[in-house]
Amino acid sequence: MKNLDNEITLEYIRASGPGGQNVNKVSTAVQLRFDAANSPTLVGDVKARLIKLAGRKVNADGVLIITADRFRTQEKNREDAIQRFYELIRKASERPKARHKTKPTKASKEERLKKKKKHSEKKRMRYQTGNEG
Repeated sequence: MKNLDNEITLEYIRASGPGGQNVNKVSTAVQLRFDAANSPTLVGDVKARLIKLAGRKVNADGVLIITADRFRTQEKNREDAIQRFYELIRKASERPKARHKTKPTKASKEERLKKKKKHSEKKRMRYQTGNEG
């Protein structure tokens, strides 16, 4: 994972939100950029899962952009962006559990049919009582 540190680019931008006059003077927000599509460190399937997991955070060129502006200090925002990046990488590294096809049990089939029968009976009774009036 430490190899990924070389591939990360951090850019400091002005944040919106609270901060008073300070918000207009100091660039406290952090924009982390990582070229996921062309990363030599990530394996193919991890790369694909990362791009899928990141969703709108990945642009058309395959660059992952994480913007952190929750905190008022540049340092905390930098830590937040890096933590969120590594959390995303960790999730992408996990293999999804393989789904095994299953068939419904005999009891569940019978239960479903009983419910259908009961429901149709209820509807039939409503129809009969509705025409008498």
